[in-house]
Amino acid sequence: MSTIKQSDFQSFAEFYPYYLQEHGNPTCRRLHFVGTFIVLSIIASVLAGASAWLLLALPVVGYGFAWVGHYVFEKNRPATFKYPFYSLAGDFVMFKDILTGRIDW
Repeated sequence: MSTIKQSDFQSFAEFYPYYLQEHGNPTCRRLHFVGTFIVLSIIASVLAGASAWLLLALPVVGYGFAWVGHYVFEKNRPATFKYPFYSLAGDFVMFKDILTGRIDW
C-alpha cells in the first residue's frame, strides 16, 4: 500500500471523503465530536473572560479524545499524522456535519 501525501489531494473537497472513511466507527466519531465540542467550549470560555491558561488544554483535549477513538475503536492511525491541516479542518467539518444530521452520531 502506497503512502498518500497531503499534496496528493488537490483540495479539501478531495480529502474529506478519505477523512470520513478513516472515521467509520461511530464511537470514534462520537469521541471526535466530544473533543471538538470541549475545544470550542474552552475557546468560548477564554473569549468570555476565563483565564487564557485554559488554552494550554486545547491540544490535550482535541487530540486526546480523537486518538483514543482511533487507536481503541477505529484501529487505525489518526489522519493528523499524514494530513495535519486537512485533518484539523476535517474535525470541524465533521463536527458540523454531525450537528446538522448529515453524519450519524
